[in-house]
Amino acid sequence: MKKIFIVTGEPSGDKLASTVISKLKQSNPHVEYLSVGGTHLNSLGIKSIFDLKEITYMGFTSVLLNIFKIKNKINKTVEEIIKFNPDILFTVDSPDFTLRVAERVKKINKNIKTIHYVAPQVWIWREGRVKKFKKFVDHMLLLFNFEKKYFDKENIQNTFVGHPLLEPNIKSKIDLSSLITKNKKIISIYAGSRNSETNVLLPILEDFIKMMNKKFNNYIFIFHATNENKNLIIDFIKDNNIDNSQVISDDNIKSQILSISVFAVAKSGTVSLEICNASIASIIIYKINMINYFIMKLLVKVNFANIINIINNKEIIPELLQGECNAKEIYNSVVYFLKNPKFMQKQIEQCRLTLKEIKSKDTSSENAAKVIINYL
Repeated sequence: MKKIFIVTGEPSGDKLASTVISKLKQSNPHVEYLSVGGTHLNSLGIKSIFDLKEITYMGFTSVLLNIFKIKNKINKTVEEIIKFNPDILFTVDSPDFTLRVAERVKKINKNIKTIHYVAPQVWIWREGRVKKFKKFVDHMLLLFNFEKKYFDKENIQNTFVGHPLLEPNIKSKIDLSSLITKNKKIISIYAGSRNSETNVLLPILEDFIKMMNKKFNNYIFIFHATNENKNLIIDFIKDNNIDNSQVISDDNIKSQILSISVFAVAKSGTVSLEICNASIASIIIYKINMINYFIMKLLVKVNFANIINIINNKEIIPELLQGECNAKEIYNSVVYFLKNPKFMQKQIEQCRLTLKEIKSKDTSSENAAKVIINYL
């Protein structure tokens, strides 16, 4: 029996990995799995060697403060992989954790093939890393076609598979009557998947919602959470008496809620692609501590945080970052769009054209699964 060890570093990577593995299980059921994963891989019957929350850190300072814990988890993960002796090590996103593991494993056992899904964003910073990857990555699976040139240049085998958030996703309809109040319009809120970023954004979003409630009485605010942070958001909403808010974590329900939303306020990240793909107008928010921000500003070589804006090299989706990430600015931006539907429609159309350029012709999870099968 063939064996695959999957290494993820946060909930979004766990979700991406599960889309690929579910396809792989359909076409090749005789594979044994072990992982560093979360609820999505667990739902496929794949055991994790420890809780994903134990390695989910954000920002330079958080990593520094937890450096010994992270090193310990890397050592433990490498030890378990070598013991499991897989045919393939499938690492997903979170390169500061997953690729460190892959590098260590490759030094110990060169026969284990390493496939990494979601290339590190070398087009944003530290392009020189690509040379290093050549030593321990056998195949890189790319979300975006424009990334190919960076890996082709170093003769690293790579495949553009596309982004799973852009895949057509036909799911059964769910009755949402218990969530939706009659005559209320939905604004979808994404406060991030990591507790560290959610804790920063929740008080700001609370003030924004209260400002909206003073002016309007026809909106309901639905927080799209992960299984890992839903209780944090639920408790916050209860403690602060935000009556016209709900929290959802089921992916099917989240997709349906997004599709009938009038607007979205989202933490900067890949979820923005999902929002664009649903043809919903949005704004992007993000805030980190000043030390992390200044380090990031010194290192990055792009002018925007959002992938749609980076690709177009202009602000298609408004970004409220750092000092601008406050309740008043969010309120002003959201109200401006709600009062000007033509600007929402313009953003939606510009995003649609951008997505058309970066979508894969085939579904990304199937493409990724095919590469793994070829190695098996």
